[in-house]
Amino acid sequence: MSTRKTINRFATIGGLCTAVALAATACGAGGPSSSGSAASTINVLVEAGGHAELTGVAEQCKKDAGIDVNFVELPYDGMFNRLSSEFSSGNVSFDVAALDSVWLPSFKDAVQPIDELFTDEAKKDIFPALVKEANVDGHFIGMPAWTNAEIILYRKDLFEDPQNKSGFKAKYGYDLAAPTTWKQYQEVAEFFTKDGMYGTDVKGGVETEWLAHVLQAGSPMVIDDKNNVVIDNAAHKEALDFYTSLAPSAPPGAAQVDWAAAQNLFNQGKTAMTRFWAHAYRQIPKDSPVAGKVGAAPMIGGSAGVAGVPGPWYLSVPKATKNADNAKKFIKCAYDHNSMGIESSLGLASRISAFEKYQDQPGYESFGPLIETLNGKATATRPATEKWQQIVDTVLVPLLQKAVAGGDSATLLADAKKQIQDLLK
Repeated sequence: MSTRKTINRFATIGGLCTAVALAATACGAGGPSSSGSAASTINVLVEAGGHAELTGVAEQCKKDAGIDVNFVELPYDGMFNRLSSEFSSGNVSFDVAALDSVWLPSFKDAVQPIDELFTDEAKKDIFPALVKEANVDGHFIGMPAWTNAEIILYRKDLFEDPQNKSGFKAKYGYDLAAPTTWKQYQEVAEFFTKDGMYGTDVKGGVETEWLAHVLQAGSPMVIDDKNNVVIDNAAHKEALDFYTSLAPSAPPGAAQVDWAAAQNLFNQGKTAMTRFWAHAYRQIPKDSPVAGKVGAAPMIGGSAGVAGVPGPWYLSVPKATKNADNAKKFIKCAYDHNSMGIESSLGLASRISAFEKYQDQPGYESFGPLIETLNGKATATRPATEKWQQIVDTVLVPLLQKAVAGGDSATLLADAKKQIQDLLK
């Protein structure tokens, strides 16, 4: 299941407030000049959350380039179907499409290169994993508009409690603090599992956390760059065994826990830590028992270093549009004023400088850990196969659900390899 699809199940997407935009003269994106453009209208196809992220950008683009933007909003599944239908027909009703990263392999032949926007300066300001993913078959086909990754959220009030601090040190021999190793995470989770509380959660209903552990163990996720299925290698087993080892410190019924359930558990004060998408830090309800009591830390690394699985969306231009110049001008506006997305309800951007601009401001404490995670040397995006979503839904999630329920990891991974090989034939 895609990052945006799962996030939208529990993130309320609201209006977008105007922020102080990054100065266009310092932004570094190439492409068409914004000055002197005649008024024109472009249609931008977005999933509902994307409208909120891009509303302020559209208003700024009107000022900068004289371009009016008409948003066409569709639910996630409906948007994929619309894209598939119109790209297949060669007759598109939109000039820009916001594409989930997992869709790029499916639609790569229907969108046109935007290489001129990826200047050297622009590439330095985009997280490396996103620069790599945007380049398909030697051309850049999408400009990242926003991205996300999992970080560690933890209960500062519990970690700073004198009784907890002394009790933890007496038991484990070191100071209680936000964990920086997985051994520490495991021990902190174990320590807080008592009196009706759990140390962490285990999400059997989503695959991303397990795959982050795979990257941290030094392996590509599921499929390598030569299209070999490697899900049964030692790194995948090591990652799966560690992930399921946390089950005793997590609420029961892990096989059914997904993003929404995990977020609710943490916000209700049932878990002391959670590995979760960074945007959730700012979405803790004011009436939550944990409001104002949460700290943020980077994703933890393994033998290969820190790694997360980003969740970006890209702005792309269909080959069939007759308004390509203005479409590219809009994408340039979206890059130039990327920080405006941070003021939306979802509160995300894609440029390093946009996150850095806010990271030291009160309320944005999750941005430093997010930057560190997205810049992690082992951080990588999902495999570039059009079958990825099918692999997730029919193989990876069922595998995890069986694993957290006590299934044998080696057997499950071997079976998964056969299933994925069959899907890729």
